[in-house]
Amino acid sequence: MQRTRQVPIVSLIDILFIVLIFFIVSSEFKKKREVLKIELPTVRDVPSQTIVDERSVLAIDRDGTIRLDNLTVPDLTLLDAYLEAFVKENPNRKLELEPDKEVSLEKLMGIWDALTRAGIEVKDVPARIQLPAETPSSE
Repeated sequence: MQRTRQVPIVSLIDILFIVLIFFIVSSEFKKKREVLKIELPTVRDVPSQTIVDERSVLAIDRDGTIRLDNLTVPDLTLLDAYLEAFVKENPNRKLELEPDKEVSLEKLMGIWDALTRAGIEVKDVPARIQLPAETPSSE
């Protein structure tokens, strides 16, 4: 009679449990990371005797509403077209960005991308960030 060889499953299960316990004990669980809060620099008005070119204002309020001078841009995706039309109508006029301090960095990056796509250098568009205390009161 020929005996068939069998693999002892019970001892393999014991080894499997020991290895599993080793990995559970020696592993590090994912730790929560803190979100990096970015404070954008602000500029205070400094009195000056030099005459500065008047600029058109590209403003963003805390609700995300975008205005180009007195014209409201309905959506960030349409800002490219508005800026291209602005450059065609006013080739020598410069822009100034006035975002609210509460505006997200993602929204600012979207606006800077739209400026670049419209052919306006971002470095030529100074930003004046409105602090909550500096917002005009509606009395």
